[in-house]
Amino acid sequence: MFALLKKPVRANTKPLQAAKRTLEVGDRVLPLTVKENRRATRITLRIEPGGRALSVTVPVGLHRHEVDDFLDRHQGWLVAKLKKFSAETGICDGGDIAIRGVSHRIVHSGSLRGVTETAIIDGEPVLKVSGLEDHMGRRIAAFLKKEARKDLEALAMKHAAAIRKPIKSVTMKDTKSRWGSCSWDGSLSFSWRIVMAPPLIIDYLAAHEVAHLKEMNHGPQFWALCGQLCPRMEEARRWLKQHGSQLHALDFG
Repeated sequence: MFALLKKPVRANTKPLQAAKRTLEVGDRVLPLTVKENRRATRITLRIEPGGRALSVTVPVGLHRHEVDDFLDRHQGWLVAKLKKFSAETGICDGGDIAIRGVSHRIVHSGSLRGVTETAIIDGEPVLKVSGLEDHMGRRIAAFLKKEARKDLEALAMKHAAAIRKPIKSVTMKDTKSRWGSCSWDGSLSFSWRIVMAPPLIIDYLAAHEVAHLKEMNHGPQFWALCGQLCPRMEEARRWLKQHGSQLHALDFG
């Protein structure tokens, strides 16, 4: 994210209209959303999870030319940041997908029927996918969702038992704004994409949401409890900050 303090507007320029447009960044053309916010005092530029879109929030009354100047000045920053997002999804026969932090080569079995499963072929971890090749992304997503539920339900139950708090339900979602949530009634929700991360990160996410069963905030007591449940919490948080958006970049169709 980049930010710039609001500057005085020029009287002879056209006021900015909130809109959706596109922005050319290097060899990519990305959707760009420009929106006004009455509480904003500066321009903020964000790369959306997955690196597939950009958003700019501006103070009310800012002029378009100022946003354009701001984006021009930060082209280099955007190009550098977007390099970590592959232009290709990798969800294809022969591509790669991480499962619990381990890279697996995707192998289309050619069979119309069968299960999606991991295997070792010639010493290499692979993910075998049956069905029509056009449906490969959806079948892989369904497999990851099933694996994520298996891991997160077990981890959440373990952490909940440690703090003696009940869990009402555990659901899997594909959210972009957060990795998980905890409601007041004890319902936990997780992004199934986390199963592509190493086991430590999956465990941290489970511990984080379970800690909210006792502390419905992000205050000092919450972080202390989260650290008790997951001693390597800070390492996991750093990993998510650095690599989390790459998990969102994959498009499963």
